[in-house]
Amino acid sequence: MTVEERLQDVKQKISMAERDAGRAEASVTLVAVSKTFDADAIRPVISAGQRVFGENRVQESEGKWPQLKAETPGIELHLIGPLQSNKAADAVALFDVIETIDREKIARAVATEMQKQGKTVRLYVQVNIGMEPQKAGIEPKQTVAFVHFCRDELKLEIEGLMCIPPAEDHPGPYFALLRKLAEEAGVSKLSMGMSGDFETAIGFGATSVRVGSAIFGHR
Repeated sequence: MTVEERLQDVKQKISMAERDAGRAEASVTLVAVSKTFDADAIRPVISAGQRVFGENRVQESEGKWPQLKAETPGIELHLIGPLQSNKAADAVALFDVIETIDREKIARAVATEMQKQGKTVRLYVQVNIGMEPQKAGIEPKQTVAFVHFCRDELKLEIEGLMCIPPAEDHPGPYFALLRKLAEEAGVSKLSMGMSGDFETAIGFGATSVRVGSAIFGHR
């Protein structure tokens, strides 16, 4: 399959999962994960109509996305990898959405940079839903308080929660927990589900899914 065919296949599976879950058509946003792929590999996906993309690293993104955004108006770029505070200025300048706010230091750095740059970036809190030591994210039991801290103390509008469940477990219970935390925190967006489990995530209420290898293939 070509990359355009793979993109269409993923979109069809999203539509079917929406229907199966009794969800409205087009209620789920596809974030095409383009990390490790260069601009020439990304352009065919843009040409096929995709406008929302996800990247893991700020520095890698700076090497390709300013030009791609200049070529095609309407691109929405999500940071879905860990953010270091010394990259906050660059992240706020380049990205439209940061999905990986996971500690006070990062939240403060992003708040400061948005004020400095006069730019509003949409924000998600990343939850370490399986409490895995090797993964970034705030612990589930601290999530609601952290969202309130970001809102009340830093005046940040947190739009949603994001998670990556443990690879070896069935993702359903983790998606259900993220949905429960979102309801308790009063946020409406859920970024959950990747190439192997996005249909399951849609059944549990995902509002966006992050799909890379099912579209771009493997490097």
